[in-house]
Amino acid sequence: MLTVTTPTVSGSRIVKHLGIVSGEAILGANIFRDFFAGIRDIVGGRSAAYEQELRKAKAIAVEEMVQQAKELGAHAVVGVDLDYENIQMGGGGGMLMVSASGTAVTLGAE
Repeated sequence: MLTVTTPTVSGSRIVKHLGIVSGEAILGANIFRDFFAGIRDIVGGRSAAYEQELRKAKAIAVEEMVQQAKELGAHAVVGVDLDYENIQMGGGGGMLMVSASGTAVTLGAE
């Protein structure tokens, strides 16, 4: 399914707005501590393992959003926004939440 950050789809017109759709993925902070404890791939302040986990979380959030859009009969999701939030838990722990949201739409020829 087409997902775009823009409010329109080039070459198509939006026939119907079906509503807001979203998806979330939450990663426990212990995952990140485990990565940092054993990571040897940090170069220039970047961690390939950490970045891979963030990409995985983003993919999960986007896939959940797309699944909701499919259930509504959408052809595309427009206005997609990705957010990353740090959720603090008691005892000094925390979690990272990645959320994706947008508007499910049906499309027609322009």
